[in-house]
Amino acid sequence: MTSLSSARICQTMQDPLFDAGLRRLRLDRARRAGQRDDVLMPRVAEDLADRLSFVLRDFPLAADIDSAGPEIAETIAKLPRVGRVLRAGSAPGSDIVFTGEALPFAEGSLDLAVSALSLHWAEDIPGLFVQIRRALKPDGLFLAALLGGDTLIELREAFAEAEAETLGGVSPRVIPFGSPQDYGGLLQRAGFALPVVDSERITVRYGDLYGLFRDLRALGATNPMLARARTPLRRDTLARLFEIYEEKFSDPDGRLRATVEIIWLSGWTPHESQQKPLRPGSAKARLADALGTVEIPSGVKPERN
Repeated sequence: MTSLSSARICQTMQDPLFDAGLRRLRLDRARRAGQRDDVLMPRVAEDLADRLSFVLRDFPLAADIDSAGPEIAETIAKLPRVGRVLRAGSAPGSDIVFTGEALPFAEGSLDLAVSALSLHWAEDIPGLFVQIRRALKPDGLFLAALLGGDTLIELREAFAEAEAETLGGVSPRVIPFGSPQDYGGLLQRAGFALPVVDSERITVRYGDLYGLFRDLRALGATNPMLARARTPLRRDTLARLFEIYEEKFSDPDGRLRATVEIIWLSGWTPHESQQKPLRPGSAKARLADALGTVEIPSGVKPERN
């Protein structure tokens, strides 16, 4: 896995990772074809709604930031504590259309910002998190789902081995994703309070690798990296890729496994009402009293019976 901290935090717009024009072209092509994610997005939308249902406060104005489909905005709009929901992004039907990574929100204008399965495509993830924090009101909530570092780990390994054997080298085939630790650090760096990060692994099974490739094309998620190989994939490399994948990542019934790691992030904009850690030495009760034991002074060795 490529660490987000090394591959993405240091990334600048002068040294981009992705071919933005190619990325938009593939997304537009998938949308015109009516192709949608029927596996991950419905599940993520349901999970996001569940997470929000445990938050006992109202969100009069929410924004769905560039989620990969309309399911997120439609789902949270049905929650009783969520008021108006704005879809913001490049997809048709968005209430606010924008491209690039400059968010179109006034400072302190939102109560809730959500996003699903898109922010890992940002060139400047740290800067984007800062923009989201600034767009939220004090005690506003940011809740997002991103793809994590174990996503497509099987495809990455099989491609690397096949290319090393047939070409004598390896080219980047899967974009670098982050780990929960990476994203937790970015939330704190962006100024969010009470950051929480957790992850889950989902296994999707396919009859063959063509099924996985079809799903990636349907999502507009085929390789858009500027460092990608520009020559067509050789037949011997593709054949060896299929062999390695089937040897290493097939189940007893012959179906192939593909891992998707979903990382959930949440953070609040600071507010005086939020819990704060106690200052060192400010505790009003001793641990020894709570445990019913005798506190031994520093430097005194306990006697053994």
